[in-house]
Amino acid sequence: MKNTRLLLTFLMAVGCWSAGASLPSTQPGERQLTGTWSAQWICDGGSSPYDYGVYRFRKRLDLPKKPERFVINISADNRYRLLVNGQEACWGPARGDLNRWYYETVDIAPLLRPGQNVLAVTVWNLGTRSPGAQISRQTGLIVQGNSSVEDDVNTDGSWLVLRDESFSPLFNCPEAGYIGGHDRIDGTKYPWGWETVGFDDSKWYAATGFSPGKTYGAPGYGESDWILTPRDIPMMELTEQRLTAVRRQQGLASLPTFIDGRSPLKIPARTKCTVLLDQGFLTTAYPELKVSGGKGSKIKLTYSEALFDERGKGNRNEIDGRECRGFADEFLPDGADGRLFRPLWFKTYRYIQLDIETGAAPLVVEDLYGIYTGYPFEVRGSFESDDPALEKIWETGWRTARLCAHETYFDCPYYEQLQYAGDTRIQALISLYVSGDDRLVRKAIRMYDLSRSYEGITCSRYPSHIPQYIPPFSLYWIGMIHDYWMHRSDDAFVRSFLPGIRTVLSWFTEKIDPHTGLLKNGLPHWNFTDWATSWERGIAPESDSSGSAITTLQLAAALDDAADLMRRYDRPAEAKEYAAISAGLKKNVYEKCWDASKGLLRDYIGSPTYSQHVNIMGILTDAIPHKDQRAVFERIDSDPSLTQTTFYYKFYLIRALKKVGLADRYTEMLGPWQQMIDIGLTTFAETPEPTRSDCHAWSSSPNYDLLATVCGVEPASPGFATVRIAPHPGHLKQIKGVVPHPQGDITVELQRDGDILSGQVALPGQLTGDFVWNGKTVKLHPGVNPIRF
Repeated sequence: MKNTRLLLTFLMAVGCWSAGASLPSTQPGERQLTGTWSAQWICDGGSSPYDYGVYRFRKRLDLPKKPERFVINISADNRYRLLVNGQEACWGPARGDLNRWYYETVDIAPLLRPGQNVLAVTVWNLGTRSPGAQISRQTGLIVQGNSSVEDDVNTDGSWLVLRDESFSPLFNCPEAGYIGGHDRIDGTKYPWGWETVGFDDSKWYAATGFSPGKTYGAPGYGESDWILTPRDIPMMELTEQRLTAVRRQQGLASLPTFIDGRSPLKIPARTKCTVLLDQGFLTTAYPELKVSGGKGSKIKLTYSEALFDERGKGNRNEIDGRECRGFADEFLPDGADGRLFRPLWFKTYRYIQLDIETGAAPLVVEDLYGIYTGYPFEVRGSFESDDPALEKIWETGWRTARLCAHETYFDCPYYEQLQYAGDTRIQALISLYVSGDDRLVRKAIRMYDLSRSYEGITCSRYPSHIPQYIPPFSLYWIGMIHDYWMHRSDDAFVRSFLPGIRTVLSWFTEKIDPHTGLLKNGLPHWNFTDWATSWERGIAPESDSSGSAITTLQLAAALDDAADLMRRYDRPAEAKEYAAISAGLKKNVYEKCWDASKGLLRDYIGSPTYSQHVNIMGILTDAIPHKDQRAVFERIDSDPSLTQTTFYYKFYLIRALKKVGLADRYTEMLGPWQQMIDIGLTTFAETPEPTRSDCHAWSSSPNYDLLATVCGVEPASPGFATVRIAPHPGHLKQIKGVVPHPQGDITVELQRDGDILSGQVALPGQLTGDFVWNGKTVKLHPGVNPIRF
């Protein structure tokens, strides 16, 4: 019993994870949705509200009996974790901005009991070194009862607060600025047991209330620190994940086995040792380290996607001559038994290196494992074939997509954890095809709309407290809205973004050069296109007299998408205007950039360089006449002297491949993804080697294309009201795909024997559509449709 009582954490006990995950889901009351809350935002009045700090808040609650329901609404700045009677209740808030500051609504009744109870909340603010994605006003906590029954827990001066001096920030990696600082935790200063009812809080201070909670449009003088908004995504998944191997050690008598949780590692006093641990695959998880004794010890945990030598990363499975580099946390045990150390924020790692130095007392490492976290996608889509290599590509791609999806989409989980529009468009389609869950997609579209600057364009990434603008990403935001419109019947949602689409397109159309008919050269901000090796900072080439033909055609594509939306939502004049501008851009690019001798578009007027990118856009927008498109694709697919696409822009390469009728080549074009697997990557990288990030979801496009291209399942009309299935199995003899649809699941199961194609297609609900094969079309009806050609 002694060890059980002492198994306290810096934030919670391990057993609390399942309790928090199983609490009843509920909705905020009407009085929380409008107006001003009766609860106050509170803070520690004795500390700077803007600087780094970790704070513990407590509120005692006496109940005559256990309630059937006890619903509260809670938020904080930067972040919080709520425990009720020592048990995990919820954590958040979901990332947003000050104009859309999320709060969680949770029924804590299952954790309450008759008599004394305590609500215990950890709130932390990383100050000026907060993650790039973290927007902040100041340190604060707010709790509001859902009705008068729960008003006793409303935050005010009756709550107690303590600044936790055991935490201090570590900035031990030059790129830590994007994901924030890491943690140094001194167990000798930690208020052990602070989350329990019996803890003595007599020396804590009364919290300081400073502002009522307000929702959008609250009456008054129009002032608000945070516009409180109900959380619109589910809570993140939390699942225990064991490390798989101890790869090497130094300073110990033998290779330890403590990661099984049953074989403690005993480290003598005054010892230095290093242990390298391997998860076996990249993950995003909260590491949890259980130790006993070891007062005066120092434990450092370093987290790395891969090991390094002087040449870089190399094969991710190899360890000889390689070292673990990366972000790190430090824990200083207080010497008691059964202590469990856990950082404030999750870590991204395949490898964890433990560097331990003991003092005068021995240390026992009882266990180290992770609690995986990420957006709780449920897998509905699937792909199977007679080629086992594709199964591994599917698995690796989905792992990549999952690690890049949390409270927002991430470009990468290790370095930035920022939601970039160019990446997100691809990630959204993967989510819709593999899970069918559109909530994170909707949130992303909305966040980009909120990010629009006074100029009219969206931020390249959002939420972010570090403004950045990549104008082409604003165009892909429009494409993302168009994609959503094609896959979901959600007119009110889509229509709400028409004003934002207008401001983006106005920014661009004002910058069309009247002399060339292309976009002007030297557009403001960072006009990134792709990480092509010959392009500085990924910017498509241009000259002093000509802007980029690539960016011009990206604008044309966005204008076409916008014209579709304007026609749908009864704005024919705007649709006509956008279509006319688009047609003019295409005409000008073709007339002034087409090189008849090469049969290719140049990168700009008079350019000596040619790229896959500009010709891809020429095909996709029909700037290149339809009769020439297949020949152009054949050239760009076979001429290595052209500037080549990297993983990001290969998504658009495949769109062009399909458009020219060559999609049966798709499975032969997956070599670069197989090469990543061959060098030990367990997720798909940002770029070909050498790559910075080992996990970048824009490279997970095969999870979309194995279903949308190989199985050929795509919406044939807006809202996925009808379906078009045009499979391209390539070298495969058998394929089976399942695609989530708003009415159920679409299943495609086909066998190919020479020129004979057979199998069946099952459509859910009342869905109808067409099946297309070798120029022939047959109608598909709800239910099972036999296929034979």
